[in-house]
Amino acid sequence: MPEENKIWIALPAMNEYEWLPATLDAIRHQDYQNFHLVVCVNQPEEYSYSQEESKQNIYQSNQASLKLLQTEKLPVTVLDRSSPGKGWPAQKGSVGTARKELMDYITAHAGRQDIILSMDADTRFTAEYLSSINRIFTTTPDIAALSNPYYHKTTGNMPADRAILRYEIYMRNYALNMFRINSPYSFTALGSAMATTKAMYDRIGGLTPKKSGEDFYFLQKLLKSGKLYLYNEQLVYPAARFSDRVFFGTGPAMIKGNQGDWSSYPVYAAELFDYIKKTMEKFPELYHNDIPTPMDNTLYKNNASPWQPLRSNVKSEKQFIKACHQKVDGLRILQYLKSAHKNLSKSENQILTENLQVLHIPLPSKIQNELHEHSQLTDVSTNTLQEIRNLLFRKEREYQKNKPITSL
Repeated sequence: MPEENKIWIALPAMNEYEWLPATLDAIRHQDYQNFHLVVCVNQPEEYSYSQEESKQNIYQSNQASLKLLQTEKLPVTVLDRSSPGKGWPAQKGSVGTARKELMDYITAHAGRQDIILSMDADTRFTAEYLSSINRIFTTTPDIAALSNPYYHKTTGNMPADRAILRYEIYMRNYALNMFRINSPYSFTALGSAMATTKAMYDRIGGLTPKKSGEDFYFLQKLLKSGKLYLYNEQLVYPAARFSDRVFFGTGPAMIKGNQGDWSSYPVYAAELFDYIKKTMEKFPELYHNDIPTPMDNTLYKNNASPWQPLRSNVKSEKQFIKACHQKVDGLRILQYLKSAHKNLSKSENQILTENLQVLHIPLPSKIQNELHEHSQLTDVSTNTLQEIRNLLFRKEREYQKNKPITSL
């Protein structure tokens, strides 16, 4: 039997009263009971006294959540950042701020090997979820963190379903190509599906609060300090809902997509990932001399070489290659992809079809024909979006299972 480490659940909650009872119930029915829940009910301070209806609704929802948590029998600590005088200062608060406050509180009270599990109030999971988290960390004790696999369930709300399926296709196409080229940054960051230990949290200096994307930067920071685990038999099921509480991510992507704008979340072409691979293959040669790489336009700033400073700070080729991966990280790769994608003249559906071929994902002829008939994914049927998403999901599960650990 795996050793039992205490799991500290970090749960930010803003306007989540509708979702919170079911989440608490799911936690209550876990088959692993060595846990402590910490909830940060939060909002900007101005919502407490604003006359604007939408802000007042969030304040009232938060107050209802606080009352609910006061009667909760689970082992729970509540961090009140929503009552009058306790909200975030203007322009300072975000879900990243809430996650940091939660994790900072936990690390001040947890044991060195205790697990910090990040969760969202609208995410669902099975009764075996916590035990699976404990098993991963106790059987692979040298890992820095876990990026747990996910799957958005459709709801029957057609606009929401189409938006989340299109968004998942974007995310899984990116992750699969990163696996294909053996990039160490082949993870998907979801705040509702990541975990680390107190020891690792302390080692990296904690979570850096961001208005959005704090989960991406957090996992990237952890990966640069150790090994990242990518596979779990247990999935998390984030909610597929329109939300504008953050600046980018699932909710905002769904809103923009529903309005016909997927420009921030394109299906990147396989050839662009091949250029990233070619850049990585040049790292050993770059240890000796500057040579051109396909990513130079992204990496060179004011004509200054990004490689010379790395050479000056290492003593071996092996150290230099690791430093290159530190430099050409997930953020730089995304910057390159966004820039290079603008120069492509192919249609979205052509790009996707080519990606599926490169990834060796066979398509039923009906779907092939539908993709060929239209240029954009927004024009294909919901069933087709669902089938493509599921094909990508299954392929990603294969990659995760066959290579569950990534590291620099």
